[in-house]
Amino acid sequence: MCGIAAILLFPEQRPVEIWQEIKENFRKNLIANQDRGWEATGVAIVQKDGWIDIEKEPLCPTEFVATDKFSSMMSLVRSETTLLLGHTRKPTKGTPEDPHNNHPVQAGSVFGVHNGVVKNDDELFASCTCERQGEVDSEIIFRMIEQVNLSTDSENYVAEVINQLKKMDGKITFLSTDLRNPSQLFVMKHQNPLSIHYHQKWNALIFSSRYAFLRKTFGTEVVTEVIPSEKLLLYDAMLLPDYGIRAIIEKDL
Repeated sequence: MCGIAAILLFPEQRPVEIWQEIKENFRKNLIANQDRGWEATGVAIVQKDGWIDIEKEPLCPTEFVATDKFSSMMSLVRSETTLLLGHTRKPTKGTPEDPHNNHPVQAGSVFGVHNGVVKNDDELFASCTCERQGEVDSEIIFRMIEQVNLSTDSENYVAEVINQLKKMDGKITFLSTDLRNPSQLFVMKHQNPLSIHYHQKWNALIFSSRYAFLRKTFGTEVVTEVIPSEKLLLYDAMLLPDYGIRAIIEKDL
């Protein structure tokens, strides 16, 4: 059991007070997920040009958000930002003292966070001859997404990613982005919780493993907003004003 906290943003200028609201929401979202994982916390900030900064420490969320590193990360959130991606970890495989085992996990140009367990990660690493940096089972998700050719059209690209995911045995709820296409975000909910809210005032999608956090923060509107299970969803930050909560592509797993 781990926690996911994220905000997908349409990149635009915003008043200072709105930026403060967004950053404070993200901070509180991480803390709300502390009971789902407290042995490590990590954050990634992604810009629309593909630039990314990641910090992760073997600290609980309450301690992590009080660090200078977290404050420095929040200072990077600006008009070009498309994604704030956070994770609170309860380890199942791989010590949190090794940063390669903590999330967000990097696999080349692919970065992501995962809540669940991949039971056959060792077998999949052996068969795909992928590079492996850590011991954590989650790494295989993002290594196999990295293997998919981006030159194909979006529909086929999503279908090929699904073919990779079907090889995995376990509980796989995750968010991931590829810096070769940094405005897009994959979302999948498979046997572990993940909730969503589209906040029109911010032009943003907020994700959390804690439904209660979103419900308390945004009210009754959250009740009707649902991430479907057993589907791979593709969102695009650049299209949020047009699509809102709707994914640009949705395919069955």
